[in-house]
Amino acid sequence: MDRRAFLKNSSIVAGGSALGLLAPSRLVAQTHYPYGIQLYTLREDMPDDPQAVLRQLAQFGYSQIESYEGPQGMFWGQSPARFAAYVRDLGMDLVASHCSINEGFEQKASDAAEAGMQYLICPLIGPQASMDDYRRYADTFNRCGEICRSNGLGFAYHNHHYSFFNMTNDSTGGESLKPQDILMQNTDPDLVDFELDIFWLVAAGEDPIHWLRKYPGRFPFSHVKDRLANMPADSFSATTTLGQGIIDYPSILPVAYELGMRWFMVEQESYAGTTPLDSSRDNAVYMQQFRFG
Repeated sequence: MDRRAFLKNSSIVAGGSALGLLAPSRLVAQTHYPYGIQLYTLREDMPDDPQAVLRQLAQFGYSQIESYEGPQGMFWGQSPARFAAYVRDLGMDLVASHCSINEGFEQKASDAAEAGMQYLICPLIGPQASMDDYRRYADTFNRCGEICRSNGLGFAYHNHHYSFFNMTNDSTGGESLKPQDILMQNTDPDLVDFELDIFWLVAAGEDPIHWLRKYPGRFPFSHVKDRLANMPADSFSATTTLGQGIIDYPSILPVAYELGMRWFMVEQESYAGTTPLDSSRDNAVYMQQFRFG
């Protein structure tokens, strides 16, 4: 079945009543720790029929949604309040969204507040040329955090692999630091949190538990996605369905919870041999093993 047919059929099945979808979603939420999904995982499907995709995600057992600025914006062509209400009616919560911080950020924070979100998250800044560039971004993050706080929101930055490689300070000629340390040490913990993309951290050869212990409480969010072995650090195609890669999530996630992580967002960026919807279903099954607290 092609993607459009799958979405059309799911709309027919679910169209009569939302109650048939709410029961399995709420049952999962009661028996397992709640888990969510970053909608970028469904970037091939969301533009066709956002509501049908969301119905499927609720049926799979996801209880939290993290949006992003897709072709129809963070709210997929709807008002912030209407989109959030639709998500809630399916038994899920719209908890956060990725968005650009470079333009219109105050309006985005206002819209996120209207939707009842808890966070806005900067998805990337790209590799910077110097430590001072990262320090300037830390200042920018602090300002974004102030804007979010004034709207009743939190603010966070989502890492990629490049922030975990050492840089040498040009001005001293000898000091070597990881940009991730610069960002974390130069941001106000009351204003700026971090979303730990565990896939990208592992891609840089780092240990997730080391970073969680180094900065307890600074990583309330995570991206949970698996990684194939022997792939380049910058490879997006290295992502795979949870449980089929090299990342030991059964060892990592309980420690992450103990150290303050509360939102576990599934994300997948490559689908060799499967589809975004099928992988989202299989990832939900994988996440049902976790019970914290």
